[in-house]
Amino acid sequence: MDLVIRDTRVIDGSGTPSYRADVAVRDGRVAEIHREDSPGPRPSAARTLDADGLALAPGFIDMHAHSDLALLRDPDHSAKAAQGVTLEVLGQDGLSYAPVDDRTLAEVRRSITGWNGDGSDIDFDWRTVGEYLDRLDRNFGGRGIAVNAAYLIPQGTVRMYAVGWDDRPASEAELTRMKQLVAQSMAEGAVGMSSGLTYTPGMYADDAELTELCRVVAGHGGYYCPHHRSYGAGALRAYEEMVTLTRTAGCALHLAHATMNFGVNEGKAPELLTLLDRALDEGADISLDTYPYTPGCTTLVAMLPSWASEGGPESVMARLADDATAARIRHDMEVVGADGCHGVPIEWDRIEISGVSVPGHEAYVGRTVAESARLRGEEPWVTARRLLIDDRLGSTILQHVGHEENVRQIMRHRVHTGGSDGILQGDKPHPRAYGTFPQYLGRYTRELGILSLEECVAHLTSRPAARLRLADRGLVREGYRADLVLFDPATVAAGSTFDQPRTLPFGIPHVLIDGRFVIEDGRRTQTLAGRSVRSTT
Repeated sequence: MDLVIRDTRVIDGSGTPSYRADVAVRDGRVAEIHREDSPGPRPSAARTLDADGLALAPGFIDMHAHSDLALLRDPDHSAKAAQGVTLEVLGQDGLSYAPVDDRTLAEVRRSITGWNGDGSDIDFDWRTVGEYLDRLDRNFGGRGIAVNAAYLIPQGTVRMYAVGWDDRPASEAELTRMKQLVAQSMAEGAVGMSSGLTYTPGMYADDAELTELCRVVAGHGGYYCPHHRSYGAGALRAYEEMVTLTRTAGCALHLAHATMNFGVNEGKAPELLTLLDRALDEGADISLDTYPYTPGCTTLVAMLPSWASEGGPESVMARLADDATAARIRHDMEVVGADGCHGVPIEWDRIEISGVSVPGHEAYVGRTVAESARLRGEEPWVTARRLLIDDRLGSTILQHVGHEENVRQIMRHRVHTGGSDGILQGDKPHPRAYGTFPQYLGRYTRELGILSLEECVAHLTSRPAARLRLADRGLVREGYRADLVLFDPATVAAGSTFDQPRTLPFGIPHVLIDGRFVIEDGRRTQTLAGRSVRSTT
């Protein structure tokens, strides 16, 4: 054996009661599990790790990550590795960097600068999904990446590629091209397809178009992961739309950051869960992920009405610069309730600037738009408009619109999994990027008792592995990959806060990927054990 983890409490990811055992690792896999009451000799190895007092779990799977460029630029990536995350699912919310051509790449880089930076430090030497996954594998001189990564085809990027930024139905030829792109991307290893249906241009797709694309995804054994059309005024209708659409297409459904936000949805989590339970009982294949916090995080430009974003980023800038058009945008946002803000009139005192992309605007960070406006002696829209223009649409925000009881009820659900939705850019990012998984284990399991420890680990490991159809991950079992986390159930906690969002967690001393330590004694090693994880269906 290469390693024996001695006298640990094994929480194997199945949800069944934990047990004490020695766990032996050889050639990157769990080779032997010797329970304390088992007969015969205990395993021995070149190295023994005394894990008395620590729990051993499968590596955590982040079902909603925005590390698409971070994994390429940052070999350390402790934001996720230190949480015990051993696999991230990229390509989220319908916008990412493959498949693209030269025009689409330039446009998508501009449109999600707030999520991932402008990419000026990245050599974009890929165009297809397969080439992007290959790039992950050969990154940093062929050493790989910090953690494993799977990829969803971004439907908004696909539409950008085939249709452009027009708010109109796709032609038959354009739909055929999109289906070809999706089929090719699935064949190259994507695990499914995402959408951002409050983001342009993906939101311009109607249900018939999405259904056709989902049929292609289903034909390759993948799943559909929508950020659906509303988390606000039309939330329940939007959830029902996705359930109906995927059942028509015969496609598995995974609901991204499945929250019920804004004042109109306070206390309405049971209505969502009833909707899902009814569909599940009728045979639907549904799962969901959430992060254990109430505020959301996105870009400021995403709050605009969709008509204002038609044509792409330069068209947005032109509309903001025109006084009459800007007044119309303001009316839709503040009075009507723009679709970018989920059909709810925007509350500027709940929109906190978390990051800017152009130097010289740092004074906005950490303040709500309303606070900055008061300091400047002007109305909030005037401040927001100026920032959008001056920061070239690159500002990120925290949106304080969630409800704690909704968060707690949804995380208890039988198909729930964990996803950070972690945006790593910005001067003051959402703490979920650095704290989601220890937050589940510490606050919501140990402190509040919302989940038992065994249940919580199952939500973060075997359930997402089952959704991704990974036959050898998500459980501590003989023959499974040795993607493992050792944590102290008595002390594990998120270190990140809204004031100090980049603080690493407590109580997670060891993390292994493929049997190699990426976190050892609480410190990041130089090991790059991560690789692309591709669908084999």
